[in-house]
Amino acid sequence: MKKKLIRVTTSDISLDTLIKGQLHFMNQHYEVVGLSNNTGRLMNVAEREGVRVIEVPMHREISLGADLKCLWKLSKIFKRERPFIVHANTPKGSLLAMMAGKLACVPHRIYTVTGLRYQGAQGMLRWILMTMERITCFCATKVIPEGNGVKKALEHDHITKKPLKVVLNGNINGIDTEYFSAESVARVDETQPTPTDVANKRAAIRESQGLSADDFTFVFVGRIVGDKGMNELAACMRKLQTDQPQCKLILVGTFETELDPLNDGNEEFFKTAPSVKYVGYQTDVRPYLLAADALVFPSYREGFPNVVMQAGAMGLPSIVTDINGCNEIVVDGTNGKIIPPKDETALLAAIEVFLKERDAVAKMAVMARPMIQQRYEQEKVWQALLAEYKALEPTNQNR
Repeated sequence: MKKKLIRVTTSDISLDTLIKGQLHFMNQHYEVVGLSNNTGRLMNVAEREGVRVIEVPMHREISLGADLKCLWKLSKIFKRERPFIVHANTPKGSLLAMMAGKLACVPHRIYTVTGLRYQGAQGMLRWILMTMERITCFCATKVIPEGNGVKKALEHDHITKKPLKVVLNGNINGIDTEYFSAESVARVDETQPTPTDVANKRAAIRESQGLSADDFTFVFVGRIVGDKGMNELAACMRKLQTDQPQCKLILVGTFETELDPLNDGNEEFFKTAPSVKYVGYQTDVRPYLLAADALVFPSYREGFPNVVMQAGAMGLPSIVTDINGCNEIVVDGTNGKIIPPKDETALLAAIEVFLKERDAVAKMAVMARPMIQQRYEQEKVWQALLAEYKALEPTNQNR
């Protein structure tokens, strides 16, 4: 009989996207159960991954009454299910799952730290968020930082004294580099597309966005908010549309006007400027990555951003900030450029380098895909995590 593994995220969206495919893979080795809040995608996870799912009302917001009720419910579920491993990887879901797992005497409680929310907070909120991280790590039997940047922060901020080990090269799920490839976008049937097919598809997408062959096009994918460095990017694009009219930007994502509004006029600029092609939220970002020449991602803080790996897998060099994850995926001068966060001048200078030094950018583009394949291929990430699970089994611990 296979041992039971319960994977916990706060929302079903994370089960559906962050660890897509991983539950199906692990289900070959364990009896996998997905557990999260249900926003309407939980049954989709169950059907696609071929696993049983359990709905528990968890929410990102801090609410003592609701959180205590959820903690009690999780504890009852764990006592009933008797899993060998509970593995969680989003902040609120991880806090509640690790506490409930400890109360229910689950033998192995794994917490993958994908980002540290307290790093962007101040005052009492920062203290609360740091305390939550410390409690989560205390209740876990194993803490996995998603990357070396997160590992160093956990150690520096004295969040936990437990031994910390990054699995493989970091990232929670790796990248399906067959899916994220220029050929996958150009493919119309089972026949492998030729380089000409890829070039024609790219040209067609660019034409549909009003981009000429001479335009150098950056792409940004993500939430269009201040925390992603979008005010700095807006300022740069305002200057460049006059000085460098061939510089274009494809903007993929949504604005969060109530939660994290941009500075006055920047949302309107992004939506109306001739140099910006705003396409909103897209379920498939690959066509826009194929159309672009480089990724620009000036975020203030990340755990281990998927979009930088996705862009690299599509052969794009990247401009990123010197923050967790980004500075592990990108090697400065090899597959992209690393700049300080919150630095408009440095961002503008990096963009101008990409516009002027096309040969150097072409060399970085050549390196981009193989560097992702070597370090973050999805199957390799899954196998490495499976090895961590297997090491917990008694027969392996006694060797």
